[in-house]
Amino acid sequence: MTTHPALGLVDAIAAQLADPDSASLGPRMLSSNRQHLAYGPPGIALLHIELAANGLGPWQRAHDWLAAASRQPLTSGSDSHPFYGAPAIAHAMASAADNLPGSYQRALTTLDRQVAVDVGRRLDAAHRRIDAGRLPQLAEFDTIRGLTGYGAYLLRRDPGSRTMRAVLSYCVRLTEPITHREESLPGWWAQTGPSGNPDDRFPGGHANNGMAHGIGGVLALLALAARNGTLVEGHHAALRMILAWLDRWQEKTGHGPAWPYWVTRSHLRTGRLAPSTPRRPSWCYGTVGLARAQQLAALALGDTRRQIDAENALVAALTDPEQLKAITDNGLCHGFAGLAHVAARTADDAYLSTASQVRAAIPALLTAVHPADNDPELAVGGLIQEQESGPGLLDGAAGIALALLAPSTAVPPQTAWDACLLIA
Repeated sequence: MTTHPALGLVDAIAAQLADPDSASLGPRMLSSNRQHLAYGPPGIALLHIELAANGLGPWQRAHDWLAAASRQPLTSGSDSHPFYGAPAIAHAMASAADNLPGSYQRALTTLDRQVAVDVGRRLDAAHRRIDAGRLPQLAEFDTIRGLTGYGAYLLRRDPGSRTMRAVLSYCVRLTEPITHREESLPGWWAQTGPSGNPDDRFPGGHANNGMAHGIGGVLALLALAARNGTLVEGHHAALRMILAWLDRWQEKTGHGPAWPYWVTRSHLRTGRLAPSTPRRPSWCYGTVGLARAQQLAALALGDTRRQIDAENALVAALTDPEQLKAITDNGLCHGFAGLAHVAARTADDAYLSTASQVRAAIPALLTAVHPADNDPELAVGGLIQEQESGPGLLDGAAGIALALLAPSTAVPPQTAWDACLLIA
């Protein structure tokens, strides 16, 4: 098996995060993050689960981190969401159980039951909101906090269930226009700014395009479900509706197409985007995540031309010096490691002609994270103790290690750890 030197950084991170009771975890690992997939033990557990499934680490480390995540009563109901509380623990636990038949089954049965109850409550509220003609909050539908994220979990655990189909039907309904104050808006238009809070910079709100908080995640969920054979009425029409929206707002760069993070009321009324500097082409927002979502949609629809266009867009973003200059960190969410992982996942499904181009872009991304002459032991301490990112999944060391693993070894993930990102 050919490997990249970045695999040494993976090993060093795993060693530093071996034991939840002795690891030096920095300021982000607060008690309030104990059940958080993005920042806490559940995300670190995913690293050890994936390593163990690859035969690169002991299962005991995974068990210890899952236990650390579960030391307090699990948060459920309205205070939880796909990345926090019972659903977050369920995702990590299911990733282990998939590779350890018979393990964690009693706990997962309880968690699955709770997830179904919470999803039902959220769906009822969402449909009441639509019936009343009100605009959604981002947290109603997005990947991190909303129904799209719950759908990602259900698609793994019970893809043919009534609850899964209800989530998909809601996603279809979300793509239908909504009339608000006598103006027709996309059904996912939020009255707030991208933070989910009122924002003077976004008078009249915005339509979020991102994978983490916008319609990109909905597109990916619908596409993955269709490829899995789980379809609801209006499913393909909804896919095409979102794709048409992205086509409408596609920008041309000197290197290839790109998509804005969001569309404002001013953009919508004028039909034009304001001039902007190159944006980072990350998973959470930007061209790399949206290119993968569009590739998945094209695969679901059997649209060869669109698939190749999406793959070429990803290659262009990964090889455009101006877009890459906008990347300022190495994390999974919006850094170089995340780009490498999405690229590897995209290459696995790509046409031969574009797959080779996608794979050719990966070594430079890995080197950006970990140059060959860097000492991984020296690098890892700073990563884990870094105040803003810390040891966790989305921005921190565990996520970097997970994102580096598949592209460093050219072996696809052995668990569904990245299902929560809706890229596979």
